[in-house]
Amino acid sequence: MKFFSKLVLAVAFISTASSSVVAFASGESSTSSSSTTSTTSTIVPTPTAAETSLLYPARALRFPEYTRLNPPLLPANSGVGRRIVYKNELQWVWVIDGKNKVVKTMPVSGRRGVPKPGEYQVNSQSLRSYSLDFEGVWFINMTRFALGPAGGNIGFHEIPVKNGKPLQTEDQLGSFQGSGCLRMSADDAKFIFNFGKPGTKVVVLP
Repeated sequence: MKFFSKLVLAVAFISTASSSVVAFASGESSTSSSSTTSTTSTIVPTPTAAETSLLYPARALRFPEYTRLNPPLLPANSGVGRRIVYKNELQWVWVIDGKNKVVKTMPVSGRRGVPKPGEYQVNSQSLRSYSLDFEGVWFINMTRFALGPAGGNIGFHEIPVKNGKPLQTEDQLGSFQGSGCLRMSADDAKFIFNFGKPGTKVVVLP
């Protein structure tokens, strides 16, 4: 009988410990998710690619059927003329020339609901700039066109690098990963930089 009582206590202890581990893992995932949608000026930096794949598996492509070879169609309500169109829900960008022809499409990683839907214009560009919020984070080929909820600049740029390491992989483009700006591959960021000179129209769709 004593042996049976000890066995029951041991099983109860193991069960409690397991629940704590699960709760901790859920807490980490929830914290990451809330930081993505935070409207305060203090935003938790996106984890590295390795951390993302191990700790936040839910951050997968929202629409895995869309690829560079099979991109989504340009939304019908995206305006007319030479412009850059960003669809937040799809995490996708289209580049349209003056003849209303799509010349390039690309997956991006931004932040849910940021910036607000509307029509903007490119206002400035930098070949290389650094973050005022996150120490050691650099942006290459930055093309700015809007302001975020906290007043910071929002633009297109390469996947940012922190202390020499990219904050996500190109395979993760097409999912919400950023804190405001639109992350993209090096080639795509360079294309946008050359196409989107100051004054270029940028249309943001929900």
